[in-house]
Amino acid sequence: MNDETAKKDTLKVANPGRLSLTKTVESGKVKQNFTHGRSKSVTVEVRKTRTFAQGAQGMVEVKHGAGAAADTHDDDALRHLTAEEKQARLRVLKVAEEEMKRLAERAAQKKADTDSKQDEESDTDAALAEAPVNVNIPTPKEIAGDTKKPGTLKPLTKSHHPVEEETERADKGKVGKLKLRGGEERRQSGKITVQNALSNVEEQRMRSLASIRRAREKALKKAHGGQEAAEKVIRDVVIPEAITVQELANRMAERTVDVIKTLMKLGMMVTATQSIDADTAELVVSEFGHKFKRVTEGDVENVLRTEEEEDASLLKPRPPVVTIMGHVDHGKTSLLDALRKTDVAAKEAGGITQHIGAYQVELAGGQKVTFLDTPGHEAFTAMRARGAKITDIVVLVVAADDGIMEQTKEAIAHAKAAEVPIVVAVNKIDKPGGDVARVKQELMQHGLIPEDFGGDTIVIGVSAKTGENLDQLVESLLLQAEVLELKANPDRVASGVVVEARLDPGKGAVTTILIQKGTLRVGDLVVAGPAYGRVRTMIDDKSQVVKEATPGTPVVILGLSQAPEAGDTFSVVDNEKTARDIAEYRERRIREQQVVASARTMESLFGSAAGTNAKELPIIIKGDVQGSVEAIAGSLNKYSGDEVAVKILHSGVGGITESDITLAKATGAMIIAFNVRAAPKAKEMAAKDKINIRYYSIIYNVVDDVKAALSGMLSPTLKENFLGYAEIREVFTISKAGKVAGCMVTDGVIKRGCKVRLLRDNVVIHEGTLKTLKRFKDEVKEVKSGLECGMAFENYEDIRQGDQIECFEVEELARTV
Repeated sequence: MNDETAKKDTLKVANPGRLSLTKTVESGKVKQNFTHGRSKSVTVEVRKTRTFAQGAQGMVEVKHGAGAAADTHDDDALRHLTAEEKQARLRVLKVAEEEMKRLAERAAQKKADTDSKQDEESDTDAALAEAPVNVNIPTPKEIAGDTKKPGTLKPLTKSHHPVEEETERADKGKVGKLKLRGGEERRQSGKITVQNALSNVEEQRMRSLASIRRAREKALKKAHGGQEAAEKVIRDVVIPEAITVQELANRMAERTVDVIKTLMKLGMMVTATQSIDADTAELVVSEFGHKFKRVTEGDVENVLRTEEEEDASLLKPRPPVVTIMGHVDHGKTSLLDALRKTDVAAKEAGGITQHIGAYQVELAGGQKVTFLDTPGHEAFTAMRARGAKITDIVVLVVAADDGIMEQTKEAIAHAKAAEVPIVVAVNKIDKPGGDVARVKQELMQHGLIPEDFGGDTIVIGVSAKTGENLDQLVESLLLQAEVLELKANPDRVASGVVVEARLDPGKGAVTTILIQKGTLRVGDLVVAGPAYGRVRTMIDDKSQVVKEATPGTPVVILGLSQAPEAGDTFSVVDNEKTARDIAEYRERRIREQQVVASARTMESLFGSAAGTNAKELPIIIKGDVQGSVEAIAGSLNKYSGDEVAVKILHSGVGGITESDITLAKATGAMIIAFNVRAAPKAKEMAAKDKINIRYYSIIYNVVDDVKAALSGMLSPTLKENFLGYAEIREVFTISKAGKVAGCMVTDGVIKRGCKVRLLRDNVVIHEGTLKTLKRFKDEVKEVKSGLECGMAFENYEDIRQGDQIECFEVEELARTV
């Protein structure tokens, strides 16, 4: 019945009148701001769903959301709540209202604080604004939840409390918008969504403290009348030997362009990467008003040059250093053996000293004296000069039967140059023919006046063989040492001089040193010339191992990286880096000096191009000690001249190695081995490549052989010997032989094959060689004066009757250097 009635009802519009459609889409525009100042307008649409239901007046639209539909929904939800749930809902609503009041008060307080800050900092760009708070109050349905059982309420914990969570988000979001200079808001960062665009909560990034500080400083400068010129900072600029323009500008904290402009004013067109010298850099630094400090590569040695003021209370007496000098074979080593009670002279090759030795003698009274024995051969000039420089007293040994010789004069000159006192020991007074008075007379000729003649030079006649007057010599030395007041501080770092150095196959670098200041101990880090290292072992002159060495003591040390040069100073440094830097600098300086010494000058290049350059004898020198190598090199260089010269390609201490053989093969050099031998592998290479290795133990033989080799390289001297004259009486023409001169020998003798000159009216018109010499029809060797002969010249036939023929021969004479 009801169905039929419903079908019969007439369909009509609920609201009669004009038929229209209600707008179901609400639209609006939202402006999006992106990075780098870009923005975009976005259209946001909100679609609504319309729902109709049967009402008293027909079909009626059902409202949703916060309108009547919400009330109906709330009524339906409340209808299903129990009394306890209703009370809980009321409590939550009350808490929410109190929370909203508290948030409103906090927002008002923050707004007041922000306004006061904006008033105080009106010149700054930063402003803090309040962000609105949106708190969602739970609905009864949210409280009731979706539980099927009525009376079940979702518990509220601290972490899930909706009001507290919204409060925390509101507190975090209360960040003022930062405005730009023109009043425009700072662009928003982060991802934008529809919810963020429609909501009132604007989360902005907090401005950094550095940005605020810069803005305040800028405003402060603006308030004081604009930008003020910064005060110029005067800097200390370190200037090396060469520096680039850009590096100089960085050290001065100036613009590179300004430095280039200054250099252009000085007349230099440079770029930022070009190097300028220290003098120019000094002018530029002064131009900019800075202070400069010049440094060089050699400043690494400044740590060694700092001389400390020695406290007189710290100085203690030290043994005197006595150097024995004189001519070769005058008994220097024998005299020292007599003092030391040893026999060193018997061990020397050839009976002469070829090494500089250092010994310490303890006398009967307990006093110690350090002796340096120098070679007397003329080749060891550098050794004698070195010994005179490091000594306190010089003992000049003169043979009574020989007198003053060349090396004696040289020793006197070295001692005077070193400004050290000289004690003359006239040796060999026991030999017949020894005359001490004659020696004193000769000494006066060289500025040494004996005490007997009113001078200050001590002259003592001694005999090393019998020991006569040796005690007087020792007393004289002690007296001189007492007058000199020789003292040193043993408590400072050690320093001294290298006496001798050599390379040992098993021990490495073996260096003899003389301590001059301080105390050297095992383990100290030592720098000696281009060598450095820690002292591993110390051995005294009696071959005893010692732990330390005091001033005036000679010792042999092991542990250096290489054999230093004799005469180099050594010093103890604190750390290995300093030692390595000093050694590398010295080695680099030595290498540069070698390059400069071997570089050809322009004159030598022109001479080589013209074919007038001297012939060179390449030589490689290897010796047992540095002093011997130095002496051999110095002796051989004396024989270099305009026509021949000795070219020392390499010199060093130690045995002959494979690298020496390779160098000799490449250059065709001769190897001189002085008291050393070749390694087995090097010996095989030398035999295979036919390298000339010469072994020597006496320096005389080295000098003589090299001198002979240089002499053989010299061009011989040509000597012309006159033979005779011949006069042409008749000229014969022979078909096969050409023109033949019929001659009469008027003077001397004519020899076949001799040199001839053709004279016409006493003028030489031809010089050549005699081709044929005949007597009648036979070839003869010579024709004497008064005989007739026939002669023909090689490659010349312009002969006439009455011409004179002068015959001579050329003799070649060998030259010596």
